Amino acid sequence: MYPQRHLLIGIACGLLAYGIWGFFPLFFHQLAHVPPMDVLSNRAVWACVFVGLLLTLRRQWHKVAEVFRNWRQLLMLMVAALLIGSNWLVFLWAVANRQVVASSLGYFLTPLVNVLLGLVVLKERLNRLEWLSVLLALAAMTNEIIAIGGLPWVSLFLAGTFGTYGLVRKQLPVDAVSGLWLETLVMLPVCALYAFWQAGNGHAVFTGHDLSTSWLLIAAGALTALPLLAFAAAAQRLDLATIGMLMYINPTLQFVTAIWLFGEPMRAEQLLSFGLIWLGLLVFSWSAWGKYRNPDCIDSR
Repeated sequence: MYPQRHLLIGIACGLLAYGIWGFFPLFFHQLAHVPPMDVLSNRAVWACVFVGLLLTLRRQWHKVAEVFRNWRQLLMLMVAALLIGSNWLVFLWAVANRQVVASSLGYFLTPLVNVLLGLVVLKERLNRLEWLSVLLALAAMTNEIIAIGGLPWVSLFLAGTFGTYGLVRKQLPVDAVSGLWLETLVMLPVCALYAFWQAGNGHAVFTGHDLSTSWLLIAAGALTALPLLAFAAAAQRLDLATIGMLMYINPTLQFVTAIWLFGEPMRAEQLLSFGLIWLGLLVFSWSAWGKYRNPDCIDSR
């Protein structure tokens, strides 16, 4: 009975994490009147405060101190902060400028970017199904480039930065809570410089908002941390194949939000791109499931 309960808790945590991420466009759409860099600055500050309180309640500051004694881990966390901070900023810009379909495509591409990074950086070998999923993703991007007459930079940037962020964090032996606090801490000097620069131009980044906007900005900090904590709990209880399948909830919800709630246009060419990506993800998921069920029978040619 216990293993079944363990599994159900893991699935519930996974659904919570990806559900929150999937509905991020709805939340941040309420802040579309605030410049994206202002939202990012407030998000970083309040996330740092919120996660700092969690570290205090859980008495885990010793884990943060251990990272400060390791310069390599600190440098890698700075790189991670740059990647996730720029990812947040472009996502906020996409929401404010009605480009949620493009952001959804970017997060659909992320698992396939992870495959490519594993191939190039970690020297992992791909089996035939994984090569097929990569080729389908490349076909989708080629179709997008032809359709819009240029690079789909929003989708590529979000996929590239989030995929690379995952690669960096994978190689860091730092827990999710301590890592997130340190990442937001690294962002604070940049946010402070931006706030001082804007103050010189007569614009207040952290003050001067109406009450509703102020509470939304504070809540953005908590919403940054909660899905990461839920994801960490899910990862401890579920196998990788299940986590991989749950991952597609996030971009699917973003896609539905963009089309049905925000009324963003969907071109026929863009629908073909999504179709190729979904097919690639299906092939990739089938391969991942096969690896999980038969780890000794993988065709790596």
